[in-house]
Amino acid sequence: MRNLITIEVAYALPDRQKLIRLQVAPDTSPLQAIRESGMLELFPEIDLANSKIGIFGKVVPKPDAVDLREGDRIEIYRPLKIDPKQARLNRAKKAAK
Repeated sequence: MRNLITIEVAYALPDRQKLIRLQVAPDTSPLQAIRESGMLELFPEIDLANSKIGIFGKVVPKPDAVDLREGDRIEIYRPLKIDPKQARLNRAKKAAK
């Protein structure tokens, strides 16, 4: 039997979040770990094809081509609803009224 590593998969909405800890083989990719975690069943709105994936806050450009390490936390990022610069501009205009 191969050695397993412990990792976490995280996803957050404005009103709730979920962190799942699981054990996977060391050659598991972030995408494989997300599928194994059951996160997609808990949050069916997750679209892995269009979601950014990160490890400890750093986006992974090719999440199917990276091997995980012990203790990694995989994060599934939701798409932004509005560009942060536009949001600041909107707040500044509102405050100026």
